[in-house]
Amino acid sequence: MAARTTQRPRPKPAATRGWGRRLTGWAIRGVLGFVIVSVLWVLILRFVPPPITLTMLGDVPTGHGITKSWRPLSAIDPDMPRAVIAAEDSRFCAHNGFDYIAIANAARRNAEGGRIRGGSTISQQTAKNVFLWQGGGYFRKAMEAYFTVLIEAMWGKRRIMEVYLNVAETGIGTYGVEAGARRYFKHGAAKLSGREAAQIAAVLPLPKKRAGIAPTGFTGRYARTIERRIGIVRREGLDGCLK
Repeated sequence: MAARTTQRPRPKPAATRGWGRRLTGWAIRGVLGFVIVSVLWVLILRFVPPPITLTMLGDVPTGHGITKSWRPLSAIDPDMPRAVIAAEDSRFCAHNGFDYIAIANAARRNAEGGRIRGGSTISQQTAKNVFLWQGGGYFRKAMEAYFTVLIEAMWGKRRIMEVYLNVAETGIGTYGVEAGARRYFKHGAAKLSGREAAQIAAVLPLPKKRAGIAPTGFTGRYARTIERRIGIVRREGLDGCLK
């Protein structure tokens, strides 16, 4: 009986192996380059106001233009950050950028049906508003998480709040609470009353559809609720990380 012979697998051509190594090298260099550039980008914006965002650029083709005016946190009435903490993220000073309690509660409510709710923190919204684009998708959410970690580590809570209040959309083509205050109340953010701060905060989730002045219906009721919660934020020191 003739002995069986086994054929050894043919080695891949050298050219194929070379292309594989090149692609791997390019991928590694691409990732490292992105990390370096993104870290430097975040570091620069720790000290410099963001000049423009993708959300702002989206208003240019519509003809609305961009109205914004940067103000340091010290030049914004303290009731304004209290209002957004009350409305958007009551644990802002306690979490590391991700409020896992809010995420779990949102997931439970969504599973029960009804209107879909998210668990995004002010830190996550700031990361999205400054560095990314609006909309969903797993890739965008992953990038949002990445930039959230960076700004929490490199900016700190006070800077995050300062940037958020200056880049958040407060009306069609209007960005930041200074521009919003002047649009709705004809004075700057330094002179906002608790009621006015609450009305701006009530607009933030849907700034192109909600009225910041004389709000009615749900927006009016929501603004009154936020105004009441401002006092809770003040009394319980939920804005302590901003002082």
